[in-house]
Amino acid sequence: MPKSNLFLGLAAAAATLAASATIAASPSPAKTVMVGGAAMYPTRTIVENAVNSKDHTTLVAAVKAAGLVETLSGPGPFTVFAPTNAAFAKLPKGTVETLLKPENKAMLQSVLTYHVVAGRLTAADLMRQIRAGGGVATLTTVQGGKLSARMVGTSVVLTDAKGGRARVTQADVLQSNGVIHVTDNVSLPG
Repeated sequence: MPKSNLFLGLAAAAATLAASATIAASPSPAKTVMVGGAAMYPTRTIVENAVNSKDHTTLVAAVKAAGLVETLSGPGPFTVFAPTNAAFAKLPKGTVETLLKPENKAMLQSVLTYHVVAGRLTAADLMRQIRAGGGVATLTTVQGGKLSARMVGTSVVLTDAKGGRARVTQADVLQSNGVIHVTDNVSLPG
């Protein structure tokens, strides 16, 4: 191989290595994850992202009916345990429809704010609290009630005031004003 080709090849390899080192050294963008078939952008608020998830249309309708859009669009930070449409469907027949009636707004607000904890608690934070609590973390919700969090296998499971259990099925959906953890059941206050 002629010297000039070898030199060009080495120069190209050096340039490629320098470029990849620059890319590796620059900060990586925050991770965007998919929920309900939609991208959840960490630069958007909880509400801005949730409205795009086809798995959370019932939750979004409830948040709107309860007048909580402005609150959950605020700076927070909030940790939201977000039940899916399938979770709401597990409630007794007519429950969702009853909660969505204007005359039941206070009850709906109570149920929804029972799914919200002040602060940004990632799955790692929750697991740390569970370990520190000897296997159980007691979370105080914005509603004022308590949720118990435990590890069951590799999942975080919440126990509500009525003894119902909700498993976190997708954790750490980061938002600009907090974090969402998707759950498979609706948690109910006492």
